[in-house]
Formats: sequence, structure tokens, C-alpha cells
Amino acid sequence: MTLTERIITIAMVVLGTMLTRFLPFLLFPAGKETPKYVRYLGTVLPAAVFGLLVVYSLRGVSVLTGSHGLPELTSIAVVAALHLWKKQMLLSIAGGTICYMLLVQFIF
Repeated sequence: MTLTERIITIAMVVLGTMLTRFLPFLLFPAGKETPKYVRYLGTVLPAAVFGLLVVYSLRGVSVLTGSHGLPELTSIAVVAALHLWKKQMLLSIAGGTICYMLLVQFIF
């Protein structure tokens, strides 16, 4: 990349970041009520993203070869148990990820 291309790239990244940070505050100011569809998306999107993460993570698992999906199944159980116990999504995701990485690195 030339120096000009680097500067343009950095400027576009800064512009994109600023736009995504400031646009919600411009569209939905503090004194104005948030539209119903935005509140609806705020309630359903976290679960949808979590479901998409599960599908994406398990797309290449083969139960007929290798470890037969045991590390994945165990990690899913850890995620479910942590979430039922603490009800914190980030803790559940981190716990499942750590469990999976330990199983894959040291056992399977």
C-alpha cells in the first residue's frame, strides 16, 4: 500500500467507527422515545446471536469420526450449566470456550 492508500484506509476506518458510535445518539436522542421495533430488536437479538454462534460453532462437527463430538457436547453442557446457574451470557460463553480448549488441547 502506498502512503496515500494507508491514509485513506485509516480515515475510512475512523469515519466508519465514528458513524456507528454517534449515529444511534443522533437518531434516538435522550428526550425522544425509542421506537417499538428498536426495543423489540434489543430483546430478541442477543438470543438470536447466541443461537447463531452455536450453529456456526457446530457446523463442522462429525459424530462419525475423530472424537465423535465429545468435546463439543461436553462444552455445550458446561455452557448450559453455567447459564442456568449464574444467568450471565458472557460467563457461559467464556466457560464453554475454556472447557472446549482444555479438552481439545489436553484430552482429545
